[in-house]
Amino acid sequence: MPPSDIAAATFSPALSSTGWLDHIDHARREKARRALNVAVAAMGLVASAPLMAVIALAVRLTSPGPVIYKQTRIGIDRRRRFGGNHRRQVDYGGRPFTIYKFRTMAMGRDGQEQADERWASPDDARVTALGRLLRKYRLDELPQLYNVLRGDMNVVGPRPEQPTIFASLREQIPTYPERQRVRPGITGWAQVNQHYDTCLEDVRRKVTFDLEYVERHSLAEDLKIMLKTVPTVALRRGAW
Repeated sequence: MPPSDIAAATFSPALSSTGWLDHIDHARREKARRALNVAVAAMGLVASAPLMAVIALAVRLTSPGPVIYKQTRIGIDRRRRFGGNHRRQVDYGGRPFTIYKFRTMAMGRDGQEQADERWASPDDARVTALGRLLRKYRLDELPQLYNVLRGDMNVVGPRPEQPTIFASLREQIPTYPERQRVRPGITGWAQVNQHYDTCLEDVRRKVTFDLEYVERHSLAEDLKIMLKTVPTVALRRGAW
């Protein structure tokens, strides 16, 4: 094919305009979803401020150590989402970020929280009495509304995982990295359908729910999941 014909095929106005229209439509939908998540997070922070102040005081009074616990999690993989060719020295599977939670575990002798990169369990001895109550109603996750405002997360999306666990799971579950096509969330389709992960089979089931969400995520889907989260939290479904 002559160079002129190749150029015409590559830059066909019909194909180009269709592609651009799809891109613009997708961008608008994503902006609408992001706007909804930011608005909900902002309202949630304002509405929950008195409650968070009480929780912060209770954490401070009931066990020594910081009120807020910080931990590295794996976020959206923009290379996978946008098809970019961005190189990293280490492929974490997504952009690492710092997640914020109310501390629910006791401090160790070294002055660090007794938390390592493993799944929690209902009888986890590391969890304080207050921490157990906060986890039951998922109140320990309220500070993550700040992560939403920062752009690390959305209110709705797959739960972000710790780096070492993430690295292990993507080796054992080939489709696991596909979750990173969207921002992680505080709640999600998997969270309203299943309890916390305790084993690999739990993760496999959750990945199925996560990928269902990734394929059909939309403004309406996010609203539906937010509404479903209310009874899930109130009735302590999937929490301990």
